[in-house]
Amino acid sequence: MAAEVKINESILSLVEGDITNENTDAIVNAANARLAGGAGVDGAIHRMGGPAIMKECRKIGGCPTGQAVITTGGNLKAKYVIHTVGPVYKDGTKGEAKLLKSAHLESLKLASSRGLKSISFPAISTGVYGYPVNEAANIALKTVIDYLQEHTDIELVRFVLFGNETYDIFSEELRKLI
Repeated sequence: MAAEVKINESILSLVEGDITNENTDAIVNAANARLAGGAGVDGAIHRMGGPAIMKECRKIGGCPTGQAVITTGGNLKAKYVIHTVGPVYKDGTKGEAKLLKSAHLESLKLASSRGLKSISFPAISTGVYGYPVNEAANIALKTVIDYLQEHTDIELVRFVLFGNETYDIFSEELRKLI
């Protein structure tokens, strides 16, 4: 399954799949603030990418919620991993939306600053961090659309979504935004 829209000169794409198989210039890791590896997407990226990623994460030391840092892609097809820390969802009134928007925006800015042309995102904060998928999808997609309307340097932004249910929710939110 895939959905694709053109924003300015760029493509925004949704696919159901495994982000560790992506060959975009960078993939985004839904990391924790200590950059210590973990469960879900984070664990899968570290397992597939090998020890070079963790070695660079240890040098960096950490990443505050809503910010982003970059490391090698190690053994992954992607040359780089952009590690961003999404918020843990509490009740939606603790600044979670602002932090989730920032996690996406800082990842895009980092990709642009490095001259990267393509980037793949997972559904940040929707796993163990408990963010409702429909709200997270709306924030993520709106942030990317707004960015691509202002910046033409990134040619492809792909959301690689794990499972049909998450893909369907992102597709529905995308339809509402375009």
